Amino acid sequence: MFKYRDEETANRILSAIKDTGIKSKFMHVCGTHQDTIVRFGLEELLADAGVEICQGPGCPVCVTTSREIADAVTLARNGVTVTAFGDMMRVPTTIGSLFDAKADGADVRIVYSIEDAVKMASQQTKPLVFVSVGFETTAPSTCVPLRKGGLPENFSIYSCHRICPPILEAIFEMGEMKMNGMIMPGHVAVITGLEPFRRFSEKYGMPQVVSGFEPLDVLMASYMLTKQIEEGRSEVENEYTRLVKENGNPTARKLMESTFVPVDREWRGFPVIPKSALALRPEFSEHDATAVHGDILAMTPEVEAEAEGCRCGEVLRGLMKSEECPMFGTACKPTDPKGPCMVSEEGNCSIAYRFSGRRS
Repeated sequence: MFKYRDEETANRILSAIKDTGIKSKFMHVCGTHQDTIVRFGLEELLADAGVEICQGPGCPVCVTTSREIADAVTLARNGVTVTAFGDMMRVPTTIGSLFDAKADGADVRIVYSIEDAVKMASQQTKPLVFVSVGFETTAPSTCVPLRKGGLPENFSIYSCHRICPPILEAIFEMGEMKMNGMIMPGHVAVITGLEPFRRFSEKYGMPQVVSGFEPLDVLMASYMLTKQIEEGRSEVENEYTRLVKENGNPTARKLMESTFVPVDREWRGFPVIPKSALALRPEFSEHDATAVHGDILAMTPEVEAEAEGCRCGEVLRGLMKSEECPMFGTACKPTDPKGPCMVSEEGNCSIAYRFSGRRS
């Protein structure tokens, strides 16, 4: 599992956690952290040391609502070329997925960047929409073509971007999840810096550690949280010092602030969360799909939040493990997913299925 030297270090960290005698429960909000935890068997190792870790709403595709997916499907079924990242294509709704629309003859294409979508738009006259998804990590890349200007007239963006601090506030305010500390996403903190997280320590007395994504990063973050609990501290500490700086990336933040405006929006499994999503500013309305294609989007039918029996919402709130869902590995598999948590590479159910060995 570990290289020899890493294994020695891991054992020292785990022993140090265990020696405190503290039993704790931590939440993280990052699909990459979940992949590391499950892939390297950290869940079992940490449990033996007295630490339980659960995943929260850290998968961008997973928290995108069925309504937003249905909007994209409706655009595709009404003559608009729809482009999106691969994970978005298979997310099911009660009116089908983007791949279902493609199978029915709609023009739906996978892209690897917004630049791919812009290039495709420049090569056709038909309207093209890029469905943009992601947290603070990927939102700046959506801004770049808009700020450069010179976009094709037929190109527009349907923004599904979310930002992390409001969803964390919602988790604390809802009070469903009892935890002793938070492992914060290092890639988000690369952009935001540490300041947005500090109010959670001050307001809720929540120990927090920003962590990298290697196995030793996660173990060290767990140790740092345990020490905060032992010493009665509630702070934001930075384990990921090799990339995360105190002030993050001011250039990227300025780019986002000049391109997007925070708006209220639902997240899958959550109610409407104030100022938690990013919509294009009015000056970009000619490339905002909600303005350009408002007539088509008004035709989107009502869809169920989840497929019958799907428990993605509870998984995203940290209330249950993927394996506890009755459909996990039986009615719901990567080859026939019932919800986005089994679709996305960062989804808890997909990760659990790929690495748990359960193939019933």
